[in-house]
Amino acid sequence: MTYRAKAWLAWAVVRAGGAPLTSPAAPLLAGLAGLAGAGPDVQPATASAAVRASTPTESQREGSATDPQDTRPVTPPGVLNTLSGPYSRRLSGMAATDPADEISELSSRLDTIEAVVDPEAMRTEVLDLREQAADPSLWEDQARAQEVTRRLSYVEGEVNRLESLRQRLADVGVLFELADDEPDPATAAETRNEATAELGSLRKDIDALEVRTLLNGEYDAREALITINSQAGGADAADFAQNLQRMYLRWAERHKFPTEIYDVSYDEAGIKSTTFAVKAPYAYGTLRGEQGTHRMVRISKYDNQGRRQTSFAGVDVVPVVEQTDHVDIPDDEIRVDVFRSSGPGGQGVNTTDSAVRITHLPTGIVVSCQNERSQIQNKASAMAVLQAKLLERRREEEASQIAALRGDGGRAWGSQIRNYVLYPYQMVKDARTGYETSQAESVLDGEIDDFIDAEIRWLRRSEREADN
Repeated sequence: MTYRAKAWLAWAVVRAGGAPLTSPAAPLLAGLAGLAGAGPDVQPATASAAVRASTPTESQREGSATDPQDTRPVTPPGVLNTLSGPYSRRLSGMAATDPADEISELSSRLDTIEAVVDPEAMRTEVLDLREQAADPSLWEDQARAQEVTRRLSYVEGEVNRLESLRQRLADVGVLFELADDEPDPATAAETRNEATAELGSLRKDIDALEVRTLLNGEYDAREALITINSQAGGADAADFAQNLQRMYLRWAERHKFPTEIYDVSYDEAGIKSTTFAVKAPYAYGTLRGEQGTHRMVRISKYDNQGRRQTSFAGVDVVPVVEQTDHVDIPDDEIRVDVFRSSGPGGQGVNTTDSAVRITHLPTGIVVSCQNERSQIQNKASAMAVLQAKLLERRREEEASQIAALRGDGGRAWGSQIRNYVLYPYQMVKDARTGYETSQAESVLDGEIDDFIDAEIRWLRRSEREADN
């Protein structure tokens, strides 16, 4: 510390600690203050006035009106640790959690997560899947091969994720130790800032992984099949439905989840309906809280008077059917229609009657697929979608029967689950969890993880309350 800094420190300590300017040390301190910038010939009272004139008070800094007689100077940040009185009380109130305690708490949470997901069992599964993937005969069944490789990629990623979090916890502790032992203040501050940022990132990643442990439903580990339909609102509703499709596809892209669009029914302003799959383990458990009606409020792009318009779109999320589900659909219960594929453009896909529409006569469920050039492939995909919808219908019927036996048949969460407001202000708010954000454009660009995490916690809490 330079002599000038020591002089300023001494003067600040006297002012903050309430030492009277008439004390025996006052002349010396006035001289020190002069070295710090007040001038060598300034008297104690004059020096005090000079400091008050050149240094804004806390009330001036905060822009609030307070007692004009309060002339305490703002103390330099480096002096806070040496002060007593109101400054030390303010410092203790702002003190952050000890990094060592937070690291210990995060490590304990990670232990709990590992006890649930069982990383040793996952490593064993990885070895088994690698053996299956190395078998040349696996690729004789393309669907099975893709399922094995997709599962292998997911489990390997989860194991690596757990190992990475554990290693990052150890590394961030070392970073804080290096910052404490660093003699150079600038380097120490830089190291501590880096460690603090990494600790915040770790906290967020462990929170997300903790939410994953809540996905223990019967079908939560399945891939997800999402259907979006435009509802009330005309052209704005069709445009909103297309915005929602993009939002979910962007979310999947951010997480590197593969997707496949099975069917899109276009409208002049957007889409009437769309069906697509998110092909990642636990996609259904993660996204099933998105099911319901979504509401958009904004200035209509299709109103020449620029009036505010409210539009609605429905989202349906079902688990993808697996071979073990045994959803039998007799041929006499379905009607198959073929038609020419529609869309914004293309070549062969638009010139043949390759699109397939299947109607399930007992339930009235209609599905279609037109993303493939082959009518046979489109029919197979449409049958898979129909099976998924019938499986979900069966699950809902079973859940309704159980709820009726409990005497709670009317228990259900509202269909309008989320509001997207773009005018007169920007806000996206979930009507069930209460979670909201003003970053509406980011949400529509796929940043919905916070909403999904809140939904999963809300769903689990609701299910526990229903069981009690």
